[in-house]
Amino acid sequence: MGYHHLDPDDLPETEDYPCDRRGISDAAELHTLHAATYEIAPGEQLPRTYHYHRQREELFYVVSGTLRVETPDEEFVVPAGDVFVAEPESPHRAFNPEDADGPVTVFGAGAPKTDIALPYDADG
Repeated sequence: MGYHHLDPDDLPETEDYPCDRRGISDAAELHTLHAATYEIAPGEQLPRTYHYHRQREELFYVVSGTLRVETPDEEFVVPAGDVFVAEPESPHRAFNPEDADGPVTVFGAGAPKTDIALPYDADG
């Protein structure tokens, strides 16, 4: 049996990421589930690009602040305590607007872990 008790603040920040990302699944050596925390300052976004996954189901729980999520059909406003879910094949980009009052803290999880993000061209 394996157990892990982690404080995300003690984990290293992911290099070359558009916001402060702490990889929980990496630290706990999870093979199936992707899990991370994100601290998104005003003007930053959570993903590297507007994207979708072929198989991955993604869940974003907003711990504090208000997350915005752009989709092809609308922009969602997700306040603290709410959850945003993106099903497979559903393009999205989570971000914190430049004019936001402060940072947004998000816990994100998704499975399968190995389903890479595919860029989505909102103009194409």
